[in-house]
Amino acid sequence: MQKRKLGQSGLEVSALGLGCMGLSHGYGPATDTRQAVGLIRAAFDRGVTFFDTAEVYGPYLNEEVVGEALKPIRDQVVIATKFGFTFGDDNKQQILNSRPEHIRKAVEGSLTRLNTEVIDLLYQHRVDPEVPIEDVAGTVKDLISEGKVKHFGLSEAGPQTIRRAHAVQPVTALQSEYSMWWREPEQEIIPLLEALGIGFVPFSPLGKGFLTGAISADTTFGADDFRSKVPRFAAEALEANQQLMTLMNRIANDKGVTPAQIALVWLLSQNDWIVPIPGTTKLHRLEENLGAADLSLTAEEYKKINSALETVRVVGERYPASLQARVGR
Repeated sequence: MQKRKLGQSGLEVSALGLGCMGLSHGYGPATDTRQAVGLIRAAFDRGVTFFDTAEVYGPYLNEEVVGEALKPIRDQVVIATKFGFTFGDDNKQQILNSRPEHIRKAVEGSLTRLNTEVIDLLYQHRVDPEVPIEDVAGTVKDLISEGKVKHFGLSEAGPQTIRRAHAVQPVTALQSEYSMWWREPEQEIIPLLEALGIGFVPFSPLGKGFLTGAISADTTFGADDFRSKVPRFAAEALEANQQLMTLMNRIANDKGVTPAQIALVWLLSQNDWIVPIPGTTKLHRLEENLGAADLSLTAEEYKKINSALETVRVVGERYPASLQARVGR
């Protein structure tokens, strides 16, 4: 697989990474550890060198799985993880916490679970309004100087936070949602990242599964599936959003590929410092997703897709109100 560099940082990764969250968190019961380890190693065998996790996924379980899977090949991969929460007495409640002492505690835990001496890319998972971002960036800067972290990242941060953090410790990458059905980053975020030389790592590049075509208006989600709480996945929104899938299917059929591959190659075509991290629990979906890295769009195809997308209005918020308040700060 081709490699890309995240902005001006020099951090080189595979053009597509693997988002590991869904193996342990967010979309129903955790995948059997043996199967999850097998999938992560299968991704590496197929050229993936960039693996994304976080302490909150589980909590903690996902980092352990990623650490076990990548231990034999640790020197050949880039591992990204995140801090920013405490979890309450039941390990379920997510409480924002980016105090410097907590960042240090979180990093020590992540290093242990990941079976590594250094974290390649450490993100603040969500901006904590109670802690100045300068203090956060300064703490990560110290961790970098101590050799425990190599690169600093932010997730779902707003423009002013990105600028302020970058002035203290250069930000290597921003990880935020971006896809054909969530294009808000094009307004302010992407121009800012380009100006500052920061890479972009889109999560949910397949719209939390919607852009694969596997979800219809009749699809229901279990109580332990995050999408059961997301307005965009309510039945009426799914029905309205089938207009987008009709378009995606037509484009994919014209090119002889799948809708998921169109969604990914469209993202890859935006800029050469954009590295999507699709996730999956299934080997055949992994292979389908990675096949997008071998595709390309002509200038005419790219223009045609963008023109078609302008005719589609996506219905429904991407987060419930309580979580929406945590993004773009």
